[in-house]
Amino acid sequence: MPQTFSAAAAAQLAVVERSGFVESRHSGSAIVLRPDGTIAAQLGDPSALILPRSSLKPLQALACLSAGADLAGERLGLATASHSGTDRHVAVVHEILSQAGLGHDDLGCPPAWAGDTAARDEMVRDHAEPARIRMNCSGKHAAMLLTCTANGWSTDDYLLPDHPLQLHVREVVERLIGEKVAGTAIDGCGAPVYAITLFGLAKAIHRIGNSSTTSPFALHRSAGALVQAVRENPWTIDGPGRPDTIVIERLGVFAKGGAEGVMVMVAPDGTTAALKMLDGSGRAATAVALRLLEREGALASADVEDAMSKLPLSVSGGGTDVGAIRPAF
Repeated sequence: MPQTFSAAAAAQLAVVERSGFVESRHSGSAIVLRPDGTIAAQLGDPSALILPRSSLKPLQALACLSAGADLAGERLGLATASHSGTDRHVAVVHEILSQAGLGHDDLGCPPAWAGDTAARDEMVRDHAEPARIRMNCSGKHAAMLLTCTANGWSTDDYLLPDHPLQLHVREVVERLIGEKVAGTAIDGCGAPVYAITLFGLAKAIHRIGNSSTTSPFALHRSAGALVQAVRENPWTIDGPGRPDTIVIERLGVFAKGGAEGVMVMVAPDGTTAALKMLDGSGRAATAVALRLLEREGALASADVEDAMSKLPLSVSGGGTDVGAIRPAF
């Protein structure tokens, strides 16, 4: 059995620099796959087990599509999202629930405040309470509920690991990663999340990111539609001014971050990067993935610099920038 992620399997991926002094270091594992799927680079031990957290969402959304969920465009983008809870996000999640003939109370994710500052402030001004539909995973949950109604499956227990929906999700995940999942845990939103290798996650995202809507295979056509939906509607997957949305808008990549420092990213040419930070911090994950793709020639340096300038990578001192969070290679 593969080993769980540990310090012995980690390499230095990023540093935090303040006034020329390296204040913190982020270690982890990373892997880059070429467009043909062969390994271009690896740091640390990509064969170690991780929990992909929300970076698993493209696989879960694809499982919903393959089980008959009728999702496209913005709705498909929301099914893949860790959204920031803006009114625009909430409206699309509501559309998915209405399509399923269900309401907000049918969502199994916990109530939450909007992650978007302006939307949260508006909730406070309106004396609103945390709501399930504002939770960043509500799009995924709505898509799961739609899949259940499309198949006549029960909806009150759809998060149980042995529910027909979750058994189907697990089957699709194993097909895409090319390995058996090593264990099942419960994600922050209440849905099952699987222990898999970083290499397996990279293979799955590579397959999704390199799929075409004209493929002769139904799963690949659905994967092509999913990636197209996200690239055409980058606001759906994250939110205004947030990392995944920024890099999708500016670089045309397919990017999906996950909690505890997980990131997957596919360049327009199909080169794929996947990484996991050992300490669980995601603050450098997007920058590291961009540099990995740049280093393989999949992204132009000037374009990467432009996108990085829009990410929250500055280190402040006395109200001015005195350093930066940066990749360590």
